[in-house]
Amino acid sequence: MKKISLLIFSIITLFTMRVQAQFEGYSWKTLTTNGNFLMREEADFVNVNGLFYLIGGRKIQEISVFNPKTNTWATAAKPPIELHHFQAVVYKDEIYLVGAMTAGYPHEKPVENIYIYNPKLDTWRTGAVIPADRRRGSGGVVIYKNKFYIAAGIQDGHWTGNVTWFDEYDPKTDQWKKLPDAPTARDHTHAAIVGDKLYLIGGVQSDAMEKKGLEKVVAEVDVYDFKTGKWSIADAKLPIPRAGNGSVVIGNDIIIIAGESNKQKAAHNEVDAYNTKTGVFRSLPPLVQGRHAVGAIYYDKKIYTCAGVGNSGGTPLLNSIEVFSKD
Repeated sequence: MKKISLLIFSIITLFTMRVQAQFEGYSWKTLTTNGNFLMREEADFVNVNGLFYLIGGRKIQEISVFNPKTNTWATAAKPPIELHHFQAVVYKDEIYLVGAMTAGYPHEKPVENIYIYNPKLDTWRTGAVIPADRRRGSGGVVIYKNKFYIAAGIQDGHWTGNVTWFDEYDPKTDQWKKLPDAPTARDHTHAAIVGDKLYLIGGVQSDAMEKKGLEKVVAEVDVYDFKTGKWSIADAKLPIPRAGNGSVVIGNDIIIIAGESNKQKAAHNEVDAYNTKTGVFRSLPPLVQGRHAVGAIYYDKKIYTCAGVGNSGGTPLLNSIEVFSKD
């Protein structure tokens, strides 16, 4: 029995050491690029076939396209309407904006449709209608086995109406399905898929109606198991609760990047890794510049993030792009 216990302990210790050493020697650096992107907030940053698309955000602005091989920026088509507060996903080489909002603070309005950008054609089109009783923005959106999943969000901008809703959209049948509610209401969040589970980490329960601002940042990690169809709350909590963070998945790790909270005026530069196997958070090297309202991309063993806001709220907009690498 002692030999088995020692073996298990050794395996766990070895695994933990490997996890901790995964990003040894990595740090964040500001890139020097050819050309500039259009500064923006509440947008997202996604990779389609090796080109990075900084898409959406407040105001109607052209997409900024980054080529990581040449460190060069270019521009692409404007969206048909103002689209912000969404988590963009890539499906069949197109970028889908599901659960976006439009209009200004504090009553940003959830849009009625999915919006789709085709990078190859450089064109936008209006997609499926979102059911009227499930419209919200600023939730987490992912794709699992060719279906879209949208979790949490808020119905009335920053004002009120945080929800725990969880929905499935099947693009093949154009059908929506209500699924069990998540444990925790949150908005300004990103979702992530690791294996057969969906994770919600970060976010806030926005409440401008009661002048609560960022008081209700969320520390809980909500987990949905697609195999059992049930939610749970992880034992670990986000060490520094914050909203408007970017996230990427690397193996069994979900990397939570930057964000904002009521703890400080400056946007957070903290970066945390949540290991879905050990259920433990660990700190990674911080960003050069704190920021929120950002997206992030993992590509070629590097993490890229750009744009966003340098303080809590809407100013100043940032014009830098950073990369997390061992180079």
